[in-house]
Amino acid sequence: MSTRTLIRGGLVVTAADEIHADVLVEDGRVAALAAHGTPAAESWTADRVIDATGRYVIPGGVDAHTHMELPFGGTFASDTFETGTRAAAWGGTTTIVDFAVQTVGRSLREGLDAWYAKADGNCAVDYAFHMILSDVDASSLKEMDHLVEEGVTSFKLFMAYPGVFYSDDGQILRAMQRSSANGGLIMMHAENGIAIDVLVEQALARGETDPRHHGEVRKVLLEAEATHRAIQLARVAGAPLYVVHVSAEEAVAELAAARDKGLPVFGETCPQYLFLSTDNLAEPDFEGAKYVCSTPLRPREHQAALWRGLRTNDLQVVSTDHCPFCFTGQKDLGRGDFSKIPNGLPGVENRMDLLHQAVVDGHISRRRWIEIACATPARMFGLYPKKGTIAPGSDADIVVYDPHATQTLSAATHHMNVDYSAYEGRTVTGRVETVLSRGETVIENRTYTGRAGHGVYTPRSTCQYLD
Repeated sequence: MSTRTLIRGGLVVTAADEIHADVLVEDGRVAALAAHGTPAAESWTADRVIDATGRYVIPGGVDAHTHMELPFGGTFASDTFETGTRAAAWGGTTTIVDFAVQTVGRSLREGLDAWYAKADGNCAVDYAFHMILSDVDASSLKEMDHLVEEGVTSFKLFMAYPGVFYSDDGQILRAMQRSSANGGLIMMHAENGIAIDVLVEQALARGETDPRHHGEVRKVLLEAEATHRAIQLARVAGAPLYVVHVSAEEAVAELAAARDKGLPVFGETCPQYLFLSTDNLAEPDFEGAKYVCSTPLRPREHQAALWRGLRTNDLQVVSTDHCPFCFTGQKDLGRGDFSKIPNGLPGVENRMDLLHQAVVDGHISRRRWIEIACATPARMFGLYPKKGTIAPGSDADIVVYDPHATQTLSAATHHMNVDYSAYEGRTVTGRVETVLSRGETVIENRTYTGRAGHGVYTPRSTCQYLD
């Protein structure tokens, strides 16, 4: 049976346009847009009408960097695919791209199948996967080709975490060469993990055990050096490169220099680097452990360079790197030794609102907000125009957003399965009101109406910024 929904009277904001338009949704997809009050719009009938007067009508967010149920540091990220995607919906995000993990000594297929099983039937919104390569060898390189054909078209490598996810330069070069041939995109965690481990060992030997030392040993220069090295390896391989969670001015400069040469190099940052700083890591009574993530939070003066990078398009995407661990029972595994604090922050529910606050504050425009949070991640990872925009034929992943409502971010009111908020007490302007995922309401007037299992796996094409 055909179902039609009409979203009437709002300001439709996409990466390309702002237009006062009505949106007709039919059978889970956008059927048409027409200027509000025109004969075409007035002629439409629907089973359900959503009044968006005084609201923005925006594409659902695409969060291209999440870690639901990730095993790390002897524990697991506290959000399941069910709780994490429900929280994403509350925050106006209707697609996540999570990371399946290859276990060292095992196949990529085994890791990917494990993540399919975790997510299947549990997600409130649509999802896709990247693949973490933990063990680059002849077998896993061959498997990369099969995964690209299957719609898993991006592969994450780590220059950090020796003994866990780390790949050396030779392994990285081989993976890049393979991706150059098969159309995949290499995503890089760019920090010099070998050098960082030396600094960690020396800090602990000096008795420097508090959370703030996590940021001090993971030095800006070691992020910049690894970013530079990743870019040069990608040049040698003739491969594109996407650097995840860029946090430092010097790393942005490396990306900008590469892009000025016309290289296919891309950069992502995250809300925590735009809104938090080493001041948070230094909070007393072990509270700083809440803010331990890698790359680490930086001194506040780096924020200006990140905002500038987003405005100049030297950084193209804002994702969350959502990887929550509870303060009690997980983060406190590192009391007395900062190196044992699980690395990660909760944020999948907060990204769209924090970036709208950036619009209010004058850092970015409305259309740039949608570009970095919806359209570009969808294009970067082969989901556009199915996701990331509001256009005829696109999935009806649509958010009715109240730009004037204020809210105070807090663990008491968020929906992520974690016992603290990284933004506790922060008041922001703007709030999600209603969310459609493929035409089905998952949030209606600030009430959750979705269900586990509505979200479906979404295979991806290759990066749409490459020839």
